[in-house]
Amino acid sequence: MNPQKRGAIFARLQAANPQPRTELVYATAFELLVAVILSAQATDKGVNKATAELFQAANTPAAILALGVKGLSRYIKSIGLYNTKAKNIIAMSRLLLEHHAGEVPRNREALEELPGVGRKTANVILNTAFGEATIAVDTHIFRVANRTGIAPGKTVREVEEKLLKVVPPEYRLDAHHWLILHGRYVCKARRPDCPGCIIADLCEYRHKTPA
Repeated sequence: MNPQKRGAIFARLQAANPQPRTELVYATAFELLVAVILSAQATDKGVNKATAELFQAANTPAAILALGVKGLSRYIKSIGLYNTKAKNIIAMSRLLLEHHAGEVPRNREALEELPGVGRKTANVILNTAFGEATIAVDTHIFRVANRTGIAPGKTVREVEEKLLKVVPPEYRLDAHHWLILHGRYVCKARRPDCPGCIIADLCEYRHKTPA
């Protein structure tokens, strides 16, 4: 795919959604961090339902830590892998208090040292909480990048690095949100909605679904 076509794709995505946002509900960087950890192999809708109650009871590292694993688990038991996630969130909260004065760090290395936080989660926090032009590649973005031809790659890391290289600078900050929403609602895994897609004529997918 040539640069002109990529630019046109992102121009259209921007025109359709000038200020894209995560669908996770949060008020602070810490709340977002908890929500993103919970969102692994879970829907944003399911996470929001659990955190609506959780954050009323505890929405700081100290308050979460005070709940303990069992206390936290009661709030998130509707979410897959909740036991492991509860342990990670408790350990993460303890580390924030011990090493970061209870604040979410703003650099990748420190974020990735937190339990339950990998590269993708760190990218989400850096982008959504701190406004850095990172791109967190999840299953939706990996699929869209490969299917459309925007940034094909065999691994998540390869796709991430290619996107950072080829997405025009003026679109890089919001590219993560545009691509994830496009993959979630239009360029779906089983049957992409090509007839309803605003970039269908620019997309290089060979097997477009008919109207």
